[in-house]
Amino acid sequence: MRKTIISLILLMTPLIPAFAADAGALKEDAPERYTVVPGDTLWSIAGRFLKDPWKWAELWKMNQEQIKNPNRIFPGDVIVLDRSGKDAQLRLVAAPGLTIKLSPRTRAEPLKDAAVPAIPPSVIEPFLTRPLVVGATELDSAPVILATQENRVAIGAGNVAYVEGLSEELGRSWQIFRRGDALLDPDTNEILGYQANYLGEARVSKFGPQSTIEIVKSSQEIYAGDRLLSTTKERPTFSYVPRAPMKSVRGRVVSTYGNLGETGPSGIVALSKGSRDGLEVGHVLAIYRSQSTSRYEVRTSPLYGRQGLSGNDNPRVYYIENLTPARDAPLYERPQPISQADVANLPDERYGLVMVFRTFDRAAFGLIMQASRQVAVNDIVTNP
Repeated sequence: MRKTIISLILLMTPLIPAFAADAGALKEDAPERYTVVPGDTLWSIAGRFLKDPWKWAELWKMNQEQIKNPNRIFPGDVIVLDRSGKDAQLRLVAAPGLTIKLSPRTRAEPLKDAAVPAIPPSVIEPFLTRPLVVGATELDSAPVILATQENRVAIGAGNVAYVEGLSEELGRSWQIFRRGDALLDPDTNEILGYQANYLGEARVSKFGPQSTIEIVKSSQEIYAGDRLLSTTKERPTFSYVPRAPMKSVRGRVVSTYGNLGETGPSGIVALSKGSRDGLEVGHVLAIYRSQSTSRYEVRTSPLYGRQGLSGNDNPRVYYIENLTPARDAPLYERPQPISQADVANLPDERYGLVMVFRTFDRAAFGLIMQASRQVAVNDIVTNP
């Protein structure tokens, strides 16, 4: 009888999510309790308690199924730091339910609270439902803009265009793309794919052999020859958990959003590794500045500048810069050239973190979570 009562008590006792952490994993100024508020992210909450926010899943002892479908945290929930035991523990206390009175004349239904996402949805949501990487000829079979109203060269929101190849079965909402530059792996010179540049959105006003569309949103100028893809109806999910990759990964930043040379926190970057290399959504990678790349490869590449009267694309010579020559040094002493071997042994410098939010077979896109300097193309990403 006693065993039966104990078993019933255990079955009726609510399970409170918790994890144990050693003192070294917690921040010195970690709060005793924290109430989740709208606008919080899993990363920002973890950063209040942990020195390394990406270790959240590891310290919660989540298995692979829990990582894919994590217990959701909602605004109003309270996270309590318990230091009474041998190891500090974080416990999640769910917010109490609200009582709502309904009058005979007015019926009020509260909106369902949105769970706390891993990273800011507003930053990455536009990239979750669009094809960011395409093959060399993948867009060639897509519907194409044949002409614009009044033969305009460039059009934008509010303008009208005429498209060939639209299917009424795919609906009236479409997105407009243009094939961009190739994503090139700096280590192997292999083409990983082509970036699909999102231009805007359109709505079909009349279907036919040459359908009429109205541009309802535009982020860049749209031209005849640009391609259309049907808008997906899938709702993006933000319930993934930041964590380190299980496999060893070493890749490069191959491009930044907008084709800028550099970016920073909350910036979007393309990586040279994808799902076939073991990358998954939620994986966190450390960003390193390669001394060989920044000091030698970039400065000696043809892209760094042309030389000579006629100009050529041969690698440039990189010389030592003596800003303070000795007093007895020759006035016009020729500087010493630097070879790749001279900088090959310099250590890479870690300076940031990037979190993967979308993967393709041979490439991935990530959000810069932390960076103490500008994130540049060709920087290294690897396990944190």
